Amino acid sequence: MGQFRLLRLGEQLRKEISSMLMKHEIKDPRVNEFLSINKVEVSGDLAFAKVYVSSFLDDASVERGVQGLQSAAGFIQSTIARKVSIYRFPKFTFVADYNVTGEAATAAVANMKEGDVVLLQNTRFRGEEETKPNKAGEAFAKELADLADVYVCD
Repeated sequence: MGQFRLLRLGEQLRKEISSMLMKHEIKDPRVNEFLSINKVEVSGDLAFAKVYVSSFLDDASVERGVQGLQSAAGFIQSTIARKVSIYRFPKFTFVADYNVTGEAATAAVANMKEGDVVLLQNTRFRGEEETKPNKAGEAFAKELADLADVYVCD
């Protein structure tokens, strides 16, 4: 399947899973509507799809949500397979997405022209924000700083 079609299928799967979350169709108590499906990457042979999950909640809540989604993967796949007709439906693997900046923010910064300003607001708390300097905190700070000429911490 062509790359463009794989991207389009991934986006359609992302919308379908997000819709199931918002409608509370997944009954696992670990799964809630505060989870966000950021991206779905479908393999070229349609055998597998990696589903990236994040939330503004703490990391432990995201991990629990991912476990709940993985437990419900068969139900999610069969429900969506009834709506989407493709010759082979991919097997879902749910993973936590801890990308602080996200693809949209990274793309916005990459596409800036001279004189453009991008305001990034941190809407999700990360434990690394308040810890003493350590490897995780340093990596977190570097990820934020790589996008900017000026960083304001208030």
